[in-house]
Amino acid sequence: MKLRTFKIFLLGFLTISLFNFLLAKDMNIYNLNLTLLDIDKKPVKLNDFKGKVLLIVNVASKCGFTPQYEGLEKLYKKYKSKGFEILAFPCNQFGNQEPGSNEEIKNFCSTKYNVTFKLFDKIDVNGPNAHPLYNFLKEAKPGLMGTKDIKWNFTKFLIDKQGNVVERYAPQTTPESIEKDIEKLLNSN
Repeated sequence: MKLRTFKIFLLGFLTISLFNFLLAKDMNIYNLNLTLLDIDKKPVKLNDFKGKVLLIVNVASKCGFTPQYEGLEKLYKKYKSKGFEILAFPCNQFGNQEPGSNEEIKNFCSTKYNVTFKLFDKIDVNGPNAHPLYNFLKEAKPGLMGTKDIKWNFTKFLIDKQGNVVERYAPQTTPESIEKDIEKLLNSN
């Protein structure tokens, strides 16, 4: 009886795992059909980025990793003409390190780091109010040991031209250290 119960459980587990694998395999960020709000609260369709390589980052102005804005901007300037975009989402969920308004965030980024890549409306990346894009990203590419929650500011997701989540990088991973991954995707079909 115990062996039969175990076999049924195992079969159910494998069926669900296979279903989730197949579902995730066919999903990409463009299937979400999302409209985002930029830092000025203007709508931006996620589908407008189809065919581009994206780096999606949750950012904060008062974080030890904030100087990564400089590296992100360098990457953006170097590769934007080749189809590369950075989508930066301010988030105040980690140590209250992004308490400002959108206008304050925009001003800080432009005056301190001369940011020209896309800044979006402040969002939550974890919890019940997490943005749908981040819910998808976390499902598609869990972190270390399968954890899904974003652990801190400047977690990065690399997206290929078809909208597939290719890689997830920890906050301490510098923009410069992922340049080769970006180049590889830019040079692929």
